[in-house]
Amino acid sequence: MSMPLPSRIYPVVDTADWVARLGQAGASLIQLRLKDMAMDDLRREIRAGIGHARQYGVCLVVNDYWRIAIEEGVDYIHLGQEDLDTADLTAIRAAGIRLGVSTHSDAELERALSVAPDYVALGPVWPTRLKKMPWGPQGTAKLSLWKQRIGSIPLVAIGGVTLERAPLCLSAGADCVAAVSDFIRMPDPEGQVKAWLHATSDTACV
Repeated sequence: MSMPLPSRIYPVVDTADWVARLGQAGASLIQLRLKDMAMDDLRREIRAGIGHARQYGVCLVVNDYWRIAIEEGVDYIHLGQEDLDTADLTAIRAAGIRLGVSTHSDAELERALSVAPDYVALGPVWPTRLKKMPWGPQGTAKLSLWKQRIGSIPLVAIGGVTLERAPLCLSAGADCVAAVSDFIRMPDPEGQVKAWLHATSDTACV
């Protein structure tokens, strides 16, 4: 039986400072997704994120950099499909770190399930401007289908999700809803966290 995620909302941020800001506002599950940084800077940023997470009771997820994540002792590691080619999954498990995996197609879901993930992410649910993707929008119906297939494994919806769309994802079967722009690119990110918590509080999460 898989463990549930600690929150229905899942901000994805690009600096450790955001972990402090959104954690203080009430977010309890945050992914730190760092790009294009020197290794020493990456380590410092991840270490700072861990410190903020512990201060504010946040379950921290580190994207991609599994070696540093193991050495620094994070809660979760999130891997894309290409990361599965090189990551040492045995070492990740031996360190007691939980694993999330991105999926975009049936074949990717099967591959993700073969490594016994602690959650599966499906996206993009709606069009997203953050990065070019070879997959079209999955839609909420795909969330329902994915949830039927993965059973008790938590399902995270990501891609084009907004405050207004988050409850639609949960109603369709997602256990948790992730977003980047709808948190860190809003005029009042802390207020946005509170709004998301309120908007998702009445929707049951497996």
